Amino acid sequence: MAYTTINKSSDYFNTKLYTGTATSAGNTQAITGVGFQPDWVWIKNRGGAYQHVLYDAVRGVNKEVRSSQNIAEVDSGANGYLSGFDSDGFTTNAGTNEGNHVNNTGDNFVSWNWLANGTGSANTDGSISSTVSASTTSGFSIVTYDGTGSAGATVGHGLGVAPSMILAKKMDGAASNWAVYHKSLGATKYLILNSTTASVTSNTRWNNVEPTSSVFTVGSSGDVNNNGETVVAYCFAEKTGYSKFGSYVGNGNADGTFVYTGFKPAFFITKNTTTGSSSWMMYDNKRDPDNQMAEYLYPNTSAAAGTSSSGFDFLSNGIKIRNTFGDANVNGNTFIYIAFAEAPLVGSNNVPCTAR
Repeated sequence: MAYTTINKSSDYFNTKLYTGTATSAGNTQAITGVGFQPDWVWIKNRGGAYQHVLYDAVRGVNKEVRSSQNIAEVDSGANGYLSGFDSDGFTTNAGTNEGNHVNNTGDNFVSWNWLANGTGSANTDGSISSTVSASTTSGFSIVTYDGTGSAGATVGHGLGVAPSMILAKKMDGAASNWAVYHKSLGATKYLILNSTTASVTSNTRWNNVEPTSSVFTVGSSGDVNNNGETVVAYCFAEKTGYSKFGSYVGNGNADGTFVYTGFKPAFFITKNTTTGSSSWMMYDNKRDPDNQMAEYLYPNTSAAAGTSSSGFDFLSNGIKIRNTFGDANVNGNTFIYIAFAEAPLVGSNNVPCTAR
């Protein structure tokens, strides 16, 4: 049984849907109902071909990076931006183009929100000093550091246990790809969040060194360690009954693989690591409160939300694949996944979870 001390997952992660209200440049909109003051906010306009925009409390308000692009950090984007982290959500500003990315009037948006620990503090665990905002309870930290260009440099992450996944993005200078570490692939390989590329074998991202309880190691790639340029890394450690980072093998059948998580999922991302040209796929329990999950988004593109008559079931203890998508269920291909809980299968209160 997947017992956990996190009985209310929404205290640490929550999906919030909202409709934009901005009718002119500079309009603001307060989004409430998140349930906590988020430290990392990921927003997507569901109805249009607009970029995924990500904000965090360490880098500060107004500053976005985009999961779907390799560009540098954008400061106060013309298409709108997050202008405040609030006690029960966040505030957006429409920018000069009426907020297509975050609050254009009548547009439907999804935001995924995580709790860390505010604006962060200095960490000297690694050979490179970092700024870290970490929740050791939920296994999530936001890390910024300046690269040295020296392969084998280490960076403190503040989790107290080895991270299961790292999303890293250089914020300044020339364009650079996202570098993704996932424990199912190991440190000899990496994925690219803004690409359909299959996993790549290389020592230039993680230097072939697995993360430890205090640091992760970076190679010589400018994506993660360019001399004098700042990188943001979002680090996740698996927590029983709350988060799960693993892999499954597709069977190419509508009666697909069952993925055991030990909780009723609230959020799920998967990526084919075997075959190129396959997108990352995102699902959550707010856009789709009932099975089967129909609405999906691609974090590697700006595409509007798509729908399908077959997708996934979110069950009391995991995920049942019910599609034959190349992006999610190719026979014999390996897929990594990321999942966060709505509720554990059995919490420390000994109350069992039920299916949807």
